[in-house]
Amino acid sequence: MTSSQTTTRGLHALGVACGLAAGAWLGAAEAPTKLVSLGLSPFVISLAMVAGVFSARWTLPTVMKGSGYVFHDLRQKPHLIVWAVLAGALWAVANTLTVFAIRDVGLSIAFPLWNTNSLVGVFWGWFFFRELRGAGAATWAKVLGGATAIVAGAILLGLASSHGGGESHRSGAGVLAALGAGMLWGTMYVPYRKAYLSGMNPLSFVTIFTVGELITVSVLAWVFQGGVSALADELTLARPALFWLFLGGFCWVIGDLFQQYATKYIGIGRGIPLSNTNQLWGLAWGVLVFGELAHLEGAARVSVVVGSLVMIAGAVAISSAVAPSEELSHCVAAMERECRRYGLDRQQLESALRGEDPLNAEVAARRWWDALIVTMAVGVFGWLATGTARPPLVMNLAWASALLVATLLLLLGAGWLLWRRTRFS
Repeated sequence: MTSSQTTTRGLHALGVACGLAAGAWLGAAEAPTKLVSLGLSPFVISLAMVAGVFSARWTLPTVMKGSGYVFHDLRQKPHLIVWAVLAGALWAVANTLTVFAIRDVGLSIAFPLWNTNSLVGVFWGWFFFRELRGAGAATWAKVLGGATAIVAGAILLGLASSHGGGESHRSGAGVLAALGAGMLWGTMYVPYRKAYLSGMNPLSFVTIFTVGELITVSVLAWVFQGGVSALADELTLARPALFWLFLGGFCWVIGDLFQQYATKYIGIGRGIPLSNTNQLWGLAWGVLVFGELAHLEGAARVSVVVGSLVMIAGAVAISSAVAPSEELSHCVAAMERECRRYGLDRQQLESALRGEDPLNAEVAARRWWDALIVTMAVGVFGWLATGTARPPLVMNLAWASALLVATLLLLLGAGWLLWRRTRFS
């Protein structure tokens, strides 16, 4: 095996580890949205989560690299700022749709439906960034077979949502909301891949990404809640739950950062389906912690389980397709296109895509305000915690504890691999 093949396989393994960790944390982040079942507005829930996302997207990059590194990276690639804001806007709309979907069809059913974003991501990866161009028949078979399995699983879960229980009169709207979220999230990955083919660090990208998120969800909440006064009243009523929603947004960012690294190192078509193992975690939270399938009859319950397993198998098939050298040459052509279009340094881009960090030597030491950013985030968490209350939801605390331990172990394992191989590049 040549040095180049060893590097490719090593980065593929790193991308897979990041994708698995992303799945666990993205799944855990959706658990607080169960509060919609208590009558809280979906827009208020989304706004509170995005507030946590905003805090995390500034705090975590500051802790990991420092704000000086982030701003230096952005100054070198200013053309990507608008793409990051656009991606954040798409995320905000999609996240709001997921809250409606959870309200109408439940977490365990909505999760797999919006994970059809992997199909959208595979298409955009092929269409815009030459992923799978030049790949052999075996690789194409894995990708197309996996895509077919994902569609089949989504159909099974959609059919299961029509079987009794809960708000059945709104199940159609819930399915459409989940599929709409999947379409928007699948398209959101186009700016992701564009950023990493231009050599931007994921930590820099998400810092600007969150500006688009916060602006968009604030406008949505303001318009659909009837103005600033009505929105303020809703937030006051939701005060005991804000800590949990804020925490959910913070957890989402941890998952999204791993997903960003997976996208960087193994591409959209592979990284996104792998991170969509969050469906398994969403099912676990919905079923084991919140008992969502208790109201379903035998056939519907079997449909949910089988559909989930089929979708997971499809995601695994897609993500296991290691890019051959012919495909990698097409991806290099996509990188060269970005270099020509924006006048970027090709050598620096190639270094970044190998997991190296060419900016480290150019950035000064951490700034004094880095500590202030972290302190402010901790202070907000502390303030929200003082007015919180245990959600009045029926939960299995033993299973909740077990799932939390598992997600923390994945965080430590994948985080250590990422640090050892790339220093969070």
